[in-house]
Amino acid sequence: MATGRRAVYSWDMDRLAAQNTAASPHGRLYPPIEPFDRRRLDRGDGHVIYVEQCGNPAGIPVIVLHGGPGGGCSPVMRRFFDPARWRIVLFDQRGCGLSTPQAEVAANTTAHLLGDIDAIVAALGLGPAVLFGGSWGATLAVAYAQARPEAVRALVLRGVFLGRQSELDWFYQGGAGRFWPELWARFAAPIPAAERGDMIAAYHRRLFSGDREVETRAALGWTAWENALAAMDNPCPGVPPPAYARAFARLECHYFANRCFLDEGQLLRDRHRIAHLPAVIVQGRYDMVCPPQSAWELACGWDAAELRLVPASGHALTEPRIAAELVRATDELAAL
Repeated sequence: MATGRRAVYSWDMDRLAAQNTAASPHGRLYPPIEPFDRRRLDRGDGHVIYVEQCGNPAGIPVIVLHGGPGGGCSPVMRRFFDPARWRIVLFDQRGCGLSTPQAEVAANTTAHLLGDIDAIVAALGLGPAVLFGGSWGATLAVAYAQARPEAVRALVLRGVFLGRQSELDWFYQGGAGRFWPELWARFAAPIPAAERGDMIAAYHRRLFSGDREVETRAALGWTAWENALAAMDNPCPGVPPPAYARAFARLECHYFANRCFLDEGQLLRDRHRIAHLPAVIVQGRYDMVCPPQSAWELACGWDAAELRLVPASGHALTEPRIAAELVRATDELAAL
């Protein structure tokens, strides 16, 4: 699921990162850096993908996979890596961020995104890369590694989401709402009682109504629900720009209405394809968006993976303990 889906949305992620100055014995986030390369890849079907590279051009390649779908990248995502040792590749997935066209769902499926990663690897001449992804980014990282294990050297995952119906039901059919009844009531309020048996479908009808005002209003409600549950202390209660909310909500709802374009249970079923790959799985103990059960199931029996359950932490990429553990993981991989 999202960025930080929920990491926290990219529009406000840098403000939250500025608050994260403690991190861990391994230090805080690395200082802000600027890309040494920015480019746009024409992928056909009208889609043009924004790609950037930061850090050391001769460093260890890492591909950062943002959440959502539809969350987009943020400059703070560059800061989880030692720029002297890593070649940091970020890109905005189809329909969001600086990729165009904005909020477009045609020719936008998981298979298309895997093809985009292949195109980026080819265009940049990357060797086997580390995949770094949280929430939906973790979903995409696992899916890509299973499809192209030879192109991956390791994974760093956060807030694991495996694209299963049970996970969607948890967040969109009232599971999380039992802990946040007042916020769930606000999310459900625009939907007539007769439609609440499938909240994803109900929101989908509004997000794709063809009426821009209706779509934007639904998008703001959709993003507000996720935004409020992103971090334990709810540090990001603000309202995102309407254009951002519309792209995020339309893309995410499109993917979730289509079960992420994955077979049910596919990522657990095919885990044997990546059993040889090292992985660090960083999971907030109190993650309300993507509860720890999925991370635990993914790690069980995966001898090359290490599950790190982070106390007093939720889902957000920018929560201090989560950020510290992610920096520690990338420092450890770089030292191997």
